[in-house]
Amino acid sequence: MRTAIQEFFAYNQLIILFIYGQVFFVLGLVIALQSWRHSRLALARILPWLAAFGLIHGLHEWGDVFIPIQAQYLPPPFVELLWSARLLVLALSFFCLFQFGVESLRPLPGRWRYARYLPGAILLLWLFWIYVPALAFADDLVAWRRQGDILARYTMGFPGGLLAAYGLRRHAHLVLAPLNLTRIVRMLRLAGLALLGYAFFAGLVGPAAPFFPANWINQEQLQAWTLIPVQLYRGLLGLVMAVAMMRALEVFRMEMDRRIRELEEEQLLLAERERIGRELHDSTLQTIYGAGLLLGTVQRALERLDAQPQVASIREAVAQSMALLDQAVADIRRHIGQLRPQPTGQSLTAGLQEMVTASPVRSLAEVELQLALPAELPLAPGQVTHLLAIVNEALSNVARHAQATHVSIQARVAGERLLLTIEDDGVGLPADLVAGYGLNNMRERARLLGGDMRLHSAPGQGTQVHVDIPIGVACETNTPVVGG
Repeated sequence: MRTAIQEFFAYNQLIILFIYGQVFFVLGLVIALQSWRHSRLALARILPWLAAFGLIHGLHEWGDVFIPIQAQYLPPPFVELLWSARLLVLALSFFCLFQFGVESLRPLPGRWRYARYLPGAILLLWLFWIYVPALAFADDLVAWRRQGDILARYTMGFPGGLLAAYGLRRHAHLVLAPLNLTRIVRMLRLAGLALLGYAFFAGLVGPAAPFFPANWINQEQLQAWTLIPVQLYRGLLGLVMAVAMMRALEVFRMEMDRRIRELEEEQLLLAERERIGRELHDSTLQTIYGAGLLLGTVQRALERLDAQPQVASIREAVAQSMALLDQAVADIRRHIGQLRPQPTGQSLTAGLQEMVTASPVRSLAEVELQLALPAELPLAPGQVTHLLAIVNEALSNVARHAQATHVSIQARVAGERLLLTIEDDGVGLPADLVAGYGLNNMRERARLLGGDMRLHSAPGQGTQVHVDIPIGVACETNTPVVGG
């Protein structure tokens, strides 16, 4: 039985090595393709190191499969060069894992902050040792590569795996657990455990060598004890790591959903505030103003009567009522001003650039900004606020409904008019669309600017929003006419 198991793994060694390399390459590829560019999570800033480790380590393991095949056709010196390059790839992959582990512990306090340079320093020392004393005193290139392999595992693979495992666990508990992301925390803990096992099987269990601990625990000895090659252990741990990380990366989608939800809530709040302000202006304030006019008529009629004590008291009461109404009008005007978004004072160019940079749509689609605006564009702060609100609402609609891969925002001046276009290549609007509050709000803002907004869309052909306003014309919202 023991012999049969050994023969089974011997016959299938190439398959095991290929799958081992594929697991880590897929791990790196999945992480690299994940869209985390605009995430606010610290995990997003360090994941490129783990992606680099997976991709490079996968290439290293494939070297065991493809270099022997190439050796049948290439001259021996070139084959030796390939084996030496494979050793460098191994060290580079462990350097990336080590750097990921150190970066996952940031911010480091005090002098420990310099620890982020430790992986690079160890890589340089490894290169010096391998290419100077080790190469000079090695019996042959095979012994030299074996020594370099073991040294890379002990100095970078093992500590890198331990730090990466601890860093993932620490990040899960300190950052994600307070956000009640239980499933993500569980997946990161599982990935951390897999990294811990990988630190042992890849960092400590390497080729055999006549020094401790390589002479006591090595991959040949492990296979003699368990009959299973070490590459199978590493491959299984890599598979657990890949699946756990793929599930954990859902945190970026959840973060994006949360940011879009916050954006929607902000839009609804702004729209509601404007609706209340408009109702106060168009209804309540006009009613009070009408009551004031009636009281003024009564006051003028009383002044034509004889000066009787009763008439004087009534006239005084009317005067007090009119003063109270004037005070109410002033209060409502002030409240309307507070309900309206306050102009930021920034230019349209700066506002659009800032909006595009911070927009969550960039995580869903490529956003292109084309500006052909003069440096001195005659727009009042209130006009800029309305235009930015229109673009923000359009981008919010793209994020929520369009499923677009490309969004273009164009702004240019034609004569005395400003033309603004927001275009996407998404699914378009349904033919029976009933404009909601957001679209009506965009049209209302364009109307307040003295222009108009047009919408062009068809199912499957994207959506175009065109805003056309005159420039150099005062914004209606900046010259409120409350109370006449």
